[in-house]
Order: sequence, then C-alpha cells, then structure tokens
Amino acid sequence: MALSSLSDAELWNLILTDDYRAFTALYERYWLKMYNTALKYLHDEQASEEVVHDLFLNIWNRKRHLEIKEFDKYFKAATRYQVFAYLKKHKHTPVVYMETVTESYDAYDYNTADKSIAYKELELRLNSHLQLLPLRCKEIFLLSRMHHYTNFEIAQKLGINKRTVENQLTHALQSIRGNMKDILFSICVLFTFLLK
Repeated sequence: MALSSLSDAELWNLILTDDYRAFTALYERYWLKMYNTALKYLHDEQASEEVVHDLFLNIWNRKRHLEIKEFDKYFKAATRYQVFAYLKKHKHTPVVYMETVTESYDAYDYNTADKSIAYKELELRLNSHLQLLPLRCKEIFLLSRMHHYTNFEIAQKLGINKRTVENQLTHALQSIRGNMKDILFSICVLFTFLLK
C-alpha cells in the first residue's frame, strides 16, 4: 500500500517506529500549507523554508513526546509558534545615534514584528469564529462592526425588523465572546501594546 494513501494517524504510528518514509510522506502532505502560513507572516521565502525545516526537524526529534490528535490544526499552530520563535531569535535592535544624552530613547519603537504577528493571529482567530455563525448572523455582525452601519440601516438594507438585527448582534457577540475566552488576555495585552 502506498504511504500517501494512509491517514495522518496511520503515518504517525509508523513514524513512532522510526519509519523515515512515513515521515517523508507526512512532510510532503503538509509542508506547502506550513510554508504558506510562515510566508504570510514573514514575507521571506528563505526564512519560511527555514521555519518549516526547523519545525519538522523538531517534530522528528520529539516524536515520542508528542501526542497529536488533529494534525492540520497542530501543524498550523506549531508553524505560527515557530514563526514567532524565528522572529524573536532574529530580532535586530537598531543602533540609534543621539545628539544628546538627554534625548529619550522611548521615542523609538522598533518592536513592531511581535505586534504585527499578534494582531494577525487575533484577526485569524476572529475570522475563524465568524465562520461558525449562521450566514445571516455573520452578515449582520460584519455590517455593524466592520462597515459601521447602524442597526436601523442594517434593517433597511436587509429588509428585516430592527429588533431582529439587535437579536442577531447579541447572538453573534455572545458566541464570539464564548469562543474566544481563551484569548481575552491576549487581546488585552495586544491593545495595550497598540495604544503605546
């Protein structure tokens, strides 16, 4: 049987027996997705290749300590983590020459990569939660929060009652809050940095 026809779990069981061919099959199945995820954040082909290579090397070396249930989700999250680690490792602190010692260094803010990746991560999570909403509910939420329509304008545009708009917005916000409780702290930290 061809390794490419095996499920992720079947390949993983072979990998746990040090089957390098199974590992190669899993690599070939996921490397492009992981590369594209890294490239979305890094905008650098060589760095993205390095991130994916390092991640797979780490998976091979730590395979007996990993318990992966959903491979697609695991690889996506692991890639984002590896991108963050790469940015942290390759962060350059610019040299700033000052005319006088009394000039404040706080005026220079160069640490935008961490903020950018945190913001993109948050945006991706919000968009994935929006996909879970019913179509009409999502449409009303987007008109309200992204396009800044009033409830009355949404009701007119969609030909529905204003009360229905309010109910759908309430449902959307409750659903998003419930699904995103795990990252509320991250949101607070992100907005703290963005307001600096």
